[in-house]
Amino acid sequence: MIPTQSSFKADVFRFVRCQLDAATGVAELVYAFDDGPELIETITVPGAPFALAGARATAVERALRLLHLIAGVSYYKAAVPETIRIDSYAIDADTAALLELIYVNGLGEFAYRNGLNLHGKIRFPVDAAAADTKASPLGLKPHALVAIGGGKDSLVSIEALRTLGVEQTVTWIGGSQLIAACAQRTDLPTLNLGRALAPQLFELNRQGAYNGHIPVTVVNSAIMVLAALLHGVDQVVFSNERSASYGSLIEGTGEVNHQWSKGWACEQAFGDYVQHQVAADLHYYSLLRPLSELAVARQFARTDRYDTHFSSCNRNFHILGERPASRWCGVCPKCHFVFLALAPFMPKPRLVGIFGRNLLDDAAQTDGFDALLEYRNHKPFECVGEGRESRAAMAALAERPEWREDTLVERFAREIRPQLGGDDLRIEPLLVLDDEQRLPPALWERLRAHFAA
Repeated sequence: MIPTQSSFKADVFRFVRCQLDAATGVAELVYAFDDGPELIETITVPGAPFALAGARATAVERALRLLHLIAGVSYYKAAVPETIRIDSYAIDADTAALLELIYVNGLGEFAYRNGLNLHGKIRFPVDAAAADTKASPLGLKPHALVAIGGGKDSLVSIEALRTLGVEQTVTWIGGSQLIAACAQRTDLPTLNLGRALAPQLFELNRQGAYNGHIPVTVVNSAIMVLAALLHGVDQVVFSNERSASYGSLIEGTGEVNHQWSKGWACEQAFGDYVQHQVAADLHYYSLLRPLSELAVARQFARTDRYDTHFSSCNRNFHILGERPASRWCGVCPKCHFVFLALAPFMPKPRLVGIFGRNLLDDAAQTDGFDALLEYRNHKPFECVGEGRESRAAMAALAERPEWREDTLVERFAREIRPQLGGDDLRIEPLLVLDDEQRLPPALWERLRAHFAA
């Protein structure tokens, strides 16, 4: 990519302070560039007032600082200054290492699109005198805050936990009415967390500051860790599958992973840090880590409870910009992939009814599906499965009478499949559960049996 220039310049990015009002549940995260005005983000956790004392108060303070440091990525990227400064507290080497891992990798797509190289550039200041804190158990109650995003994955997690008898609260961040409707459809307790970005950030973007994708999943994870501690519960659950660990292979650049903060490396690093330095009995994990995207799609297809409520179309979730008139725009990579992933496991009339049309019988969608197949293009910068999953799904459809005459399926069979080896097209190996996960062991054994049923 050709390097771009930000019209907004700064030498220093400052983490000014962070504070939580336990009486209202409102946290303030304050940042600044150089000696400029304060940028104040607010996080709101319903359920106040919160009684905090002793070890729990200490854990909440650590979680608040961790959130302050991770959420700062939204502002840091506006100028990518040479120097990072933390004004009101100190961090140790382990904390700095986690943050550098998150910023460098989580801003990978941002850096690629802006022609920047962040490796070796991002350095958080380590204070040798900062305490090497070891988290203690807090006696948190067995209960899961489960992140819901409105798509199929979180709904699969919610239903699996329901089947296994795990008490849960369906949790989301922000004001999406689509997510709220999905959450209500679960008939479970809900928790809607608030996040308001500093308004000056949007003005900086309008003025030409650097902008682009951030590792939003780990930001949301840090928000939910704080909420879990305030509510005294012991699990924060996401629904990131193993396919999220694989990025887009770009010639001359290497791998760039749009969804790095949904991947295993981020889950492992963040979850281990929380357990070691924040609260020893707080479990952060992805329930679907052992599954591929296709395996998740197979699980989702088992019930039609959410057919008229869910949507994975990311155009529904943009902070700014147009939203589709229906729940599916039908032309974005997410719509393409979810349609293709569900097709092998769902009756065709049901799937076409969900989307309102047959995306695989539309020649105008050729380029979009080619990118999913990694045919003459790289995997899109979206939260979609691996190329081999798309190829296996398309190959399965090419063998089925109800699908094989559709425009893009017929083209795949005629033009693309002859170029591929047979082993690259089998769907069954992609449905096998993986052992790479950090679920509580007793839950993992029961979950494995549930998914294998």
